[in-house]
Amino acid sequence: MNDVFKALSDPTRRRILELLYERDMTAGDIADSFNISKPSISHHLNILKNSKLVFTERQGQNIIYSLNTTSFQSIIKWFYDFTGKDDSHEKK
Repeated sequence: MNDVFKALSDPTRRRILELLYERDMTAGDIADSFNISKPSISHHLNILKNSKLVFTERQGQNIIYSLNTTSFQSIIKWFYDFTGKDDSHEKK
């Protein structure tokens, strides 16, 4: 889960996830939405992939990126469990 929070800490990676929420995309499609170099986008995509927030699928010469919704369900469950703890842990 640490890798997930590290990946989510960067605004560029969060924006990439927002784009992928709309539709699956190639790295080139994603890069077209930013004013940064393609190698930088590739670096961000690798972090997202390694944290299991995105899936990749090769289609011919292209690699298609898509959201891993299972990972997001796990994050939401963690937040729910964290915030749903009893009040005995509350600071007074």
